[in-house]
Amino acid sequence: MHIADGILSTEMAAAADAVSVGALYVFGKRARTEEIPKMGIMAAALFVVSLIHFPVAGTSVHLGLFGLAGILLGFRAVPVVFTALLFQSLLFQHGGLLSLGVNVINMSAGAVAAYFLWRIRPVPEALRAFLCGFVGIIVPALLMAVEFELSGYGRGIYYLMSIYVIAAGAEGILSAMIIGFFRKVDPRILPKYPVIKEKK
Repeated sequence: MHIADGILSTEMAAAADAVSVGALYVFGKRARTEEIPKMGIMAAALFVVSLIHFPVAGTSVHLGLFGLAGILLGFRAVPVVFTALLFQSLLFQHGGLLSLGVNVINMSAGAVAAYFLWRIRPVPEALRAFLCGFVGIIVPALLMAVEFELSGYGRGIYYLMSIYVIAAGAEGILSAMIIGFFRKVDPRILPKYPVIKEKK
């Protein structure tokens, strides 16, 4: 999921860096004081969970929790993803500094997609939570595949989508379990976003 330095062109990476810095400013500048603890905890969770790898189809994948970040933080997930990826790059060489912007865009896109999906009614909460976890992985994987194809690596990269479908399914189940736990223990943890209703 993390794209290392030197994989994509310098021009593409630099443009993504500029976009990610702009997004970091827009979505982080008005963070309220009461949001900071939740953002910090979520950033720590994203950082730690990337260190736990699972063997899948001859390779290894790790959880991302981007869907959960989107549910709990909405657009605030963008600076949280940025922070987690920055420290992963500096401490463990997951990704790279030049490619940081690309990785932030990809993974934040999964969180933002989950945020919008979470607000749709009347889809049952457990199903919404599963779908949020699922798209939180699939969207970054799809964007990564498109970026690789645009960089001349061919369409073969799309075969990785089969691996990420498995990871996304596991992430969806975990997200549904976590949301169910929060609902049972303390529903105040879950945000009250304006609802997007389905058209009849």
